[in-house]
Amino acid sequence: MTDYRTGDGIVRFVRDVLHADPTPYQIAILQALVEYRRVAVRGPHGLGKTALSAWVVLWSLAAFDTDVKVPVTAGAWRQLEKFTFPEIRKWAAKADWEKVGLQVRRGKEIFDLFIKLENKEAFAVASDNPALIEGAHASTVTFVLDEAKAIPNDIWDAAEGAFSAAGEDTGFQAFALAISTPGTPSGRFYEISSHKPGFDDWHAIHVTLEESIAAGRISRRWADQRQAQWGETSAVYQNRVLGEFADSDEEGVIPLSWVEQANRRWDECGGTGEGRVCYGVDPAYKGTDKTAIARLVGNVCERIDTYSRQDTMQTVGRVIALVDKQTPIGVDVIGVGAGVYDRLHEQGYSATPVNVANATDMHDSSGQQGFVNLRSALWWMLRDALDPSGDVLLAIPPDDILTGDLTAPTWSYTSSGHIKIESKDEMRARIGRSTDKADALALARYVAVRSSRKIMGFV
Repeated sequence: MTDYRTGDGIVRFVRDVLHADPTPYQIAILQALVEYRRVAVRGPHGLGKTALSAWVVLWSLAAFDTDVKVPVTAGAWRQLEKFTFPEIRKWAAKADWEKVGLQVRRGKEIFDLFIKLENKEAFAVASDNPALIEGAHASTVTFVLDEAKAIPNDIWDAAEGAFSAAGEDTGFQAFALAISTPGTPSGRFYEISSHKPGFDDWHAIHVTLEESIAAGRISRRWADQRQAQWGETSAVYQNRVLGEFADSDEEGVIPLSWVEQANRRWDECGGTGEGRVCYGVDPAYKGTDKTAIARLVGNVCERIDTYSRQDTMQTVGRVIALVDKQTPIGVDVIGVGAGVYDRLHEQGYSATPVNVANATDMHDSSGQQGFVNLRSALWWMLRDALDPSGDVLLAIPPDDILTGDLTAPTWSYTSSGHIKIESKDEMRARIGRSTDKADALALARYVAVRSSRKIMGFV
C-alpha cells in the first residue's frame, strides 16, 4: 500500500484517493504540512481554503493506522456547519476508500459534524470551547483551523498542548493547518503569519492574487472589478483580494471588522429578523447611481435591492408592492426622491421625507458631539448600530457592494467641532461611485428609530 505520510504521499492521496486536482500552491501547502507540521496560510477569497481543510481532515484519517484524532474548528460555528463539514462530506463521497482499506459511508461512519472510524475520529469543535481541544490526545492529532483569523487565543494555546508530547522520541505526532483570509492586524493568526517572535515553529504561507489567478481559482476580471469598486488601498480590497492584513483607515466611519461581525450575525439568524418592519428608499434615475430599497426587520437587514434607471412612478410602484400603509418608509427627498415621497404620501403610505443636507440638533451617544447635517447623523447612527460593543448589534447580509459602501466614507471634525461625513458628491469624486445600498440602510435605520419614538444612543 502507498505510504501517504510523506510530502509526496499526501499529494498522491489527494489526487489518487480523493480524485482532486490541486493547484501548485495547494500542493506546496500540503507538502509543507508534512515537513513543518504547523502551517498557517493566508490568501485571497476564493483560493480553495475549505477544500484544503477537507483534504487534510480525510488524509489524517487515512494515512495513519490507529489512534487518530482530528479536531476541526473555525472562527464561527456556522463555518463548520455550512461550509467545512459539507466540504468534507463532498470529498469523502468522491473518494476511492478501497485504496486505503477503509469504509467511509454517509450515515455509517460519516455524519453531519463528525467522522467515526475504528480508533480514528474527526469532529467539529466550537471555537469558544478550548477544553475539547485540550482533551484531544492520540498517537496522531491533526488540528484544522478554518477561517482562523477569528479564532480566539485560548484555542491556539490549547492546540499547542498536543505538540508538547509530539516528537521522534515520544512516538506521538501532531499537525496543525490554520487557513484564512486575513483580517485586522491583530490576534494569533496575524502574529503567526507575520513571523512575530515566539512563533518560529510555524511555517507561514501567503498565497498571492497572481498565484490564484494563474491557477484558475480567481478571475482577473473579478479582481479588477473589486479594485474599482472598493479602491486599491481599502481594507476590504487588501483583505479579500490581496490576502493582506489591514483594517479600515482611521478616518473611516465603519471598520471592516464591524461589518464582518454583522455579516456573521446575519448568517446566524438566517437573514430573518423579528419585530417592526421598516424600509429605506434611496431613489436615483440618471447616471451610474442606482435606486436602493432596504428592508429592515427589527435589528436585521433582510435584504437591499437595487435598480438602474428607475423613474418616479417605477420606484413608487416597487415600494407599494412591498409594503402596507402602516410600514415606516424613509425616503431621501433630494432630487428625484422628492417625487417618490410626494406620491407615496398622496397614496396614504407612512413615508418620512429625509433631506440629508438639512441641519440637525441630534448628538452622538455621548451627548457631546453634534453633526454638520442630517446625513452625518444618519451615518453615525448606523455606525453605532454596527459597533460590536454597543447595544443594537445590527445584522446585515454578506454583500460585497454593501461592504464596500459601508467601509468607504470618511469623517472629520469641522472647525466648530461637529462631525462631518463625506457627502455623496465627495464620495463620487474620490471613489467613482455612490454608496447607494448603505444610504438606503441608514434611512431604514433612521425611520426605525423614529417609529420607536426613541433615538437609541442619540439625543
